[in-house]
Amino acid sequence: MPALLPDAEWRHRPGLDGLLTALEAQAGHARFVGGAVRDGLLGLPVSDLDIATTLEPTAVVDRLKAAGIKAVPTGIDHGTVTAVIAGWPVEITTLRRDVSTDGRRATIAYTDDWREDASRRDFTINALYADPVSREVTDFFDGVADLQAHRVRFIGAPDERIAEDHLRILRYFRFLARFGRDEPDADAYAACRAAANSLMALSRERIADELLKLLAVEQPLASVKLMIDGGILAAVLPEIDQSGLERLKALIPREQAAGVAVSPLRRLAALLPPDPRKAENVGARLKLSKKARKRITLALEMPDASSPRAIGFRVGVEGAIDQMLLDHRRPIEDIDALKDWTPPQLPIGGGALIALGLSPGPDVATALGEVQRVWVEEGFPDARRVAEIADQTVSKFQRARQ
Repeated sequence: MPALLPDAEWRHRPGLDGLLTALEAQAGHARFVGGAVRDGLLGLPVSDLDIATTLEPTAVVDRLKAAGIKAVPTGIDHGTVTAVIAGWPVEITTLRRDVSTDGRRATIAYTDDWREDASRRDFTINALYADPVSREVTDFFDGVADLQAHRVRFIGAPDERIAEDHLRILRYFRFLARFGRDEPDADAYAACRAAANSLMALSRERIADELLKLLAVEQPLASVKLMIDGGILAAVLPEIDQSGLERLKALIPREQAAGVAVSPLRRLAALLPPDPRKAENVGARLKLSKKARKRITLALEMPDASSPRAIGFRVGVEGAIDQMLLDHRRPIEDIDALKDWTPPQLPIGGGALIALGLSPGPDVATALGEVQRVWVEEGFPDARRVAEIADQTVSKFQRARQ
């Protein structure tokens, strides 16, 4: 008996029924597909919704416009139109078959054969369709059984699926970390290892995106270990090795004990050699944003013995938490001092020092820096104490000039 997609809150989002009507789901022209079906069967929250349809993209656009639904041609050359309902995007893709592939992109043709569309997908657990009306799940490759058994398998021969898109190597380990039990399918693992060098053909942005998605999974350690042991990343990220794995292994329980949100960038920093310059080089190679590169390099700065809030004032709360989590000598309790804390501003400026008798010039900036240093060291005392520190500092500078 076919599985049924459980009813859930996402199924009743405003505008969804109208969208399904426009796509003639009642007549069998549209089905939920992929992550929504997979996660729905597991009782997990569904955020991104994909719909597969036998209708060609121009027909989809026409039907959406006739129904007053915004249609965005996000990937219309590849059969994908994005519908926007109540501010919520839904990707609608025409059933496809591959005409040719080169490991990075595919030339496709449209089809009305659901199985043919399913056969071009990567894993059995991602090739599940659900009828929006009956909620009946269509499963061509035993994906439901794999989902229940926590198995992640390629559809068909793993080496063929990888040859179609080399990124599937990294996707395999991400899905294994999220849905598997840390035991890879033997054929899949062997195929990933054999094709690891093909990752060099991919853009570094795609590699970075997939790696960070893996590191965002709550427990990625076993998959990362399999990748390191199997030489999966050696060609594109040789900096990640067993020592990085040990640092990640130490970091994850510290994140949990501190009660802080998982950060894939923090975890990436743990995997890299503890050298900010090397981290900057890796970040540049992966085409990470300047903000992301700054975060991983800052996380790997030499540990600071200052108080948590002093570090937070110097590098920001986010950077301080990263540094302290990566420094295994730091008590986890130190991080509590940074939760819900916003670094204050020094309640005095250079003009106040001049008013106290300090001569205008380069001494003003130096003296203000000294006032700030003492203020931070003393734990950010109130304005009255800052005035005392400023008076003492000005007197010291005046004596030095005599």
